[in-house]
Amino acid sequence: MIPQPLSRRQFLAASGSAAALLAAGCQASRPASLSSTNTTEPPAALREQIIDIHQHTGYAGRTDEQLLLHQRNMGVTQTILLPSGHPVERPSTHMGKSNGLAAKCLPNETVYKIAQEFPNEYFFFANEVPDVPNARAEIEKYLKLGARGIGEEKFNIDVESPAFDVVAGLARDYDVPLLMHIQYGMYNHGFDRFWRVLEKYHDVRFIGHAQTMWANIDRLARQEVLYPKNAVTSGGLTDQYLRDYPNFYADISAGSGLGALLRDEEHSRGFLLRHQDKIMYGSDCDDRLGKIPLCQGVLTIGAIKRLAPSPQIARKILHDNAAKMFKIPALTA
Repeated sequence: MIPQPLSRRQFLAASGSAAALLAAGCQASRPASLSSTNTTEPPAALREQIIDIHQHTGYAGRTDEQLLLHQRNMGVTQTILLPSGHPVERPSTHMGKSNGLAAKCLPNETVYKIAQEFPNEYFFFANEVPDVPNARAEIEKYLKLGARGIGEEKFNIDVESPAFDVVAGLARDYDVPLLMHIQYGMYNHGFDRFWRVLEKYHDVRFIGHAQTMWANIDRLARQEVLYPKNAVTSGGLTDQYLRDYPNFYADISAGSGLGALLRDEEHSRGFLLRHQDKIMYGSDCDDRLGKIPLCQGVLTIGAIKRLAPSPQIARKILHDNAAKMFKIPALTA
């Protein structure tokens, strides 16, 4: 989903990249329930492989079948599904207004079901509202069932709070990454102080995502501006954290991630070069078809391929970094 529209220049650049990508014949693997009986698709080992680390069940009312079709049409071969917590009315969910990750997303049992049905193509995280009494037990249950991480952690809490310590502590105890939505005034407050969390939990791999994460590639970022479009002055908080902390990584997804790539393309090429081993592709889009011009996930794939300084760096961002982080085996014929 793109909460704010791209500029005309950005949209044309992204659409052109994505159209070229599709013209080159990028195809995804097909879940069995959606496969055509007469497909001539090449073996998995011969196709380009793309890992999407950020998708959701129930996103904006989308059905499971629509989700599977969307991922196939995007050209994604393997997907990580991020659950919501269960609905509650607490300050951490803005008294229920942010239930379902504020996007009608669904909880653990739904992502686990799809991962069980398509075990080589779909993987899952574990999640729960972190300040409910059973949060630890609920997350542990799905970590023990094979969850590859915790998140999307998207709650109205401070990064230096007991509630955040619950999920960070679990990530440390189970040696899994924690993916967090960082949005000024809404979720995970205190990005300017996050260096203290990175040092306290030095053995936890944190993956940053969303508006404030990507606005802060700019050293002159104004925190209240969530979708900046001006040229970037290098050296922002995000750049610093990626440079200085081995346990901080980037999920380049959603409108905020695509906007960060397109707002200053010269800066983006240098940014992708500097942090080529710490950036992972995600889509985080809620459209039904997974095709241009509406699918932001396809536009982001195209932008990464066009702006990455080399095909090898593009492959790292689109596949290799996530495969290493989450121990996802390559698809084979």
